Formats: sequence, structure tokens, C-alpha cells
Amino acid sequence: MATQPLVVAGIVVASAALVAWRALRHDLLLPPGPRGHWLYGNDFPKFKCYHEWSKVYGPVYTLHDGLKTIIVICGYQAAMDILEKEGAATADRPRMVAGGEIRSGDMRILFVGVGERLKKLRRALHSHLQSRVAPKYEETQAFNARQLIRDILEDPDGLFEHTQRYAASVILSVTYGKPSPSRKSDPDVTLLHQMLANLGQALRPGAWAVDQLPWLKYLPFYASTLREEHQQELELFSRQLQAVGDEVAVGVAPPSFGNYLLQSQKDLALSDNELAYLAGSMFGAGAETTAAGLRIVVMAAAIYPEIQCKIQDELDSVVGHDRLPTFTDWDLLPNVRAFVLETFRWRPGTAVGMQHRATKDVIWIPAGATIIPNHWSIGRDPEVWPNGDDFIPDRWLDSNGRVQDKPAFPNFGFGRRSCPGQPVAERSLFLNTALLLHSFSIAQDPSRPIDPLTFKHSVITQPGPFSARFTVRNPGGAEALFAMLDAS
Repeated sequence: MATQPLVVAGIVVASAALVAWRALRHDLLLPPGPRGHWLYGNDFPKFKCYHEWSKVYGPVYTLHDGLKTIIVICGYQAAMDILEKEGAATADRPRMVAGGEIRSGDMRILFVGVGERLKKLRRALHSHLQSRVAPKYEETQAFNARQLIRDILEDPDGLFEHTQRYAASVILSVTYGKPSPSRKSDPDVTLLHQMLANLGQALRPGAWAVDQLPWLKYLPFYASTLREEHQQELELFSRQLQAVGDEVAVGVAPPSFGNYLLQSQKDLALSDNELAYLAGSMFGAGAETTAAGLRIVVMAAAIYPEIQCKIQDELDSVVGHDRLPTFTDWDLLPNVRAFVLETFRWRPGTAVGMQHRATKDVIWIPAGATIIPNHWSIGRDPEVWPNGDDFIPDRWLDSNGRVQDKPAFPNFGFGRRSCPGQPVAERSLFLNTALLLHSFSIAQDPSRPIDPLTFKHSVITQPGPFSARFTVRNPGGAEALFAMLDAS
């Protein structure tokens, strides 16, 4: 037991050093923020508390997580100045040991730090998701959007399952060239969603001590659950890509991102595991966010019936009841597009936002600090979007009724870390919103009113379960709507 006094002394010295370092750090004139515990810093709450703190401390404030300095951005102009204008210095990611290095094998592009490897991975994604390529996915998106309407007609209480099927089907088709599944989910899709849920748990602040004490990752017995989950995920991603490889070998592989990766592996200089993770990560990036976005469209329509009626008046005028909306109606349906833009701001894809890391001093932010863009608060900046808690699609229209998306809400991230799938996602939400509101009048269930502030505590802004009623708008009823779906 002779070592016990040394351990105690070590703890005392370390604690004193931490207090002294914190005191010195305050001289750096960091933005003020809520005072945390003298040893471990601040507790990290749910997204709404970040917003409440902004009302006290302003659009930029400081938190502490152990020895880490965290700058929270809640104002639109501050976000633009720091994450867009200074994008080269703020595009890095902080070290994420549990979720990034152990759970993802340091291969998930979302967590990869700046450098040549990130450029290479983003270049591969951009080749298949940029604006000029997005139209080639229209047929897949339209087919699955019409299937979503059929699913709701047949099972109006299964909205969450149906939106999950839509999103998974489109992503799997784009990524692996897989045919669209029926309403009954592919077992691998169920496993993919479970893997994403597990990842979300690993990313929760304070969930794993290794994020504060990185040396723990080298202990063979530590974080065995994370290591097992990583192996499961890698096997799943590898199996999906191998299936594409088998089709390529016999010349029957349809065009897909996986096909492109396999054909370009030498030029991309990526390992087999890196290829598998890059393809698999597309599912995580697209499926959960798209499904959540569709549910929020339904939620907003049900909560704001007057706005829904305005959108439907436009649809009736432009589309009528003899056909269904298509991508060719993009420029003819500004109110639909404004509705989608407002859902992005009103309930952003990630309420708290993905963390960035400053690689050099930026304004008052020291190099090495973590930066959290709080999308929930940014979208409620009263100088840019007054009455931010209200759902007002008209804020995205000019005096002539044309869409004005400037200033743009950064729903897809900032600068060099913005989501490369934005063009595909925006088109997907547009067509589904048009089809849903053209096909149905959507209302709340009076016995179970929707709470618009109930969300699952995860990386994605995922609304909690809610009930909605769908009434067919076509004068010929459900039979006529089915006939139109079959004829399309």
C-alpha cells in the first residue's frame, strides 16, 4: 500500500494544476459562459438548454469539458464569420476516441480530420452526389415516393415505418444498386438502423471516459462493447459491398456508388475496409436524416392546417387532380419549396450540430478549441428569422412569390464539412412533400395531440412517435389515387 500516498499526491497535484490552468485560461478573454464544476467542467444538456443559455450569455459562449475548451455558436452571423469565412481553420474535427477511433475504426468520414485523406473521401462522395449528378436519381426517388403514398393508404398508422422504408430504399439503391424493398424491411436494413442507434450512444458526451483519457483505448479489456459493434458494422458494410463486387465480376452490376468505388479503388488509393466504410457511411448520413425530415413535414402539416391549405391550393392550381406532382414542377411550386426550407430551419437535421475544431486562433477562439454550431439557436436568431419558434414558410418567399434562400439556413453543415448529399436530399424532400400534400389532408388526432418539442435524444433531430390522420384529397377517393399511382 506504499503507493497509495503517491496516488493521492498525484491526484492533488493534477487537480491543482487543472485549477491553475483554468485560471490562466480565463485570461485568454474567452466568451463568457455558464460556470461549471471546478474539476470536470460543464454538464452537457439537451439542445433546448443550449438555446436558453444563449439568451443569457449571447450568440457565442464558452463551455468546458475537462481540459477541453468548447465554443458554442448560437448566432447566424457568428456562424458565418467563424465557420464559413474562416472555414479553412475550422473544418477539422475534435478527437472522438469512443465513437470515431474505436467504434468506427477511424474510418467514418464524418469524423475524419482535415488532410489529404478527407479530401480523397469527399472527392469520391462528391462525384456521385453533386448537383449535376442528382437528377439521375429521380427515377428511384419518384418510385419510392409513390410507394410511400401507397404505404400510407394501406396502413395510415405506420408512418414511421413507411418513412424509414423510403429513406433506406433510396440510399441502398444509390449506394449498392439494390432494388427497392417491400414494406417488410430487409434484415440488413434493421441491423443498419441498430448500428446507427449504437453509434449515437457512443457519441453522447460523458458516455465513455476514454474521450477524456485516450490512453484507456490501449487497455485490451476496455471498451469491448464498442470494439464488438465496430466489427459487426464492418462485416455488414463489407458484405454489402462484396455483393456489388460479385455482380461486377459477372457483368450484371447496375450503376451505383459501390460499383464506382470498386472500379476506382486503385485511383482512390483506399483499402478494402475504407471502401466498405465510405459506402456504408452514406446510409448513416442519408437514411436517418431523410426519414426524420419526412416525419417533420407531416408534423408541420398537421400542426399548421392553414399553411397546409395554402400549399394545397398551389398544388391544385399547378398540378390539378389528373396527375401527380413530379420533379418537373420544381420551379412551378415555390410554396412547396418554401415549406421544405422552413422545416429545415424549424426542426434542423441536427439540433446541436456536428463539432468542429479550430486548427489556429480564429477571432477569440484559441487553436485546438472545439466549436459547436447550435443549429436550433442559429435558426432562431431574431435578427435573421424573427418569431423563430413559429412555422412560417412565407419567410422564404420574396414580394413576387419567388423562393429566396438567402440568407441560407445551414441545415447541411458549414464550409468544407457541409454534407455533399445536400442536392439529393433537397430534391427528395421536395417531391415527397408535394406528393404527400397533393394526396392527403393531414390532421392531428384530437385524442393524441402532437407535441412538437418531443424528440429522441440522438445526433439526428428525430421526432418522437406521434399520430396523424390522412384523408385522401382526390375527388375519386382512394381508388382513384391508387389508379394514378399505378399509372405513373
